[in-house]
Amino acid sequence: MTIRVLLADDQELIRTGLRTMLDPEPGIDVVGDAADGAAAVEQARELRPDVVVMDVRMPVLDGIEATRRLQALPHPPKVLVLTTFDLDEHVAAALGAGASGFLLKDAGRHQIAEGIRVVAAGEALLAPTVTRRLLERFADRLAPVRRPPGLAGLTERETEVLRLVARGLSNTEIAAALVVSEPTVKTHVGHIFAKLGLRDRAQAVVLAYEHGVVRAPDRAPDRAPDHPAG
Repeated sequence: MTIRVLLADDQELIRTGLRTMLDPEPGIDVVGDAADGAAAVEQARELRPDVVVMDVRMPVLDGIEATRRLQALPHPPKVLVLTTFDLDEHVAAALGAGASGFLLKDAGRHQIAEGIRVVAAGEALLAPTVTRRLLERFADRLAPVRRPPGLAGLTERETEVLRLVARGLSNTEIAAALVVSEPTVKTHVGHIFAKLGLRDRAQAVVLAYEHGVVRAPDRAPDRAPDHPAG
């Protein structure tokens, strides 16, 4: 199955470079590109891509608001944010707006292609150490929201699983940490998403930090993001 991709970045050089990198990738078809967020939303409505690779800082409409509007479309695409992490303070808000994950702009061709495949499959691409540092830095700046009533309905084990998801662990790592099977973890994650009305792990991470399920001092050991959290 071919994944239809739309590129959104205000720098033509970056859009051209991304297209050049992705064109040779099997199963990925770049169907369009946009120089601002408003154009990205319009093209997504017309072209119906599976994934939008989204910059955050763009004219006319920034990537955060564009992501929010994309999620309101009848057939919303997945959004993979590309960011220059050290300069961009809005990625957590983009995740909260509905992005399925993010990569740094210096990521290589295969990492970006794999990221597109991961989010197209309905999973979240969360480079664990970067995600944790970013959310620890910016969680306090997220707009306060009403505590979801579903949090009180989580079992003790489900809360524990949510905490580990928020710390960037994959299902395999959570299973090892809790000494349970991976299918059991997947069942818990499914129940958590259903009770909290979550779409994917990206939303789970943001919610956990927003509502104090996991806090900045609650650190997991750093590890290299060799594999996206699934």
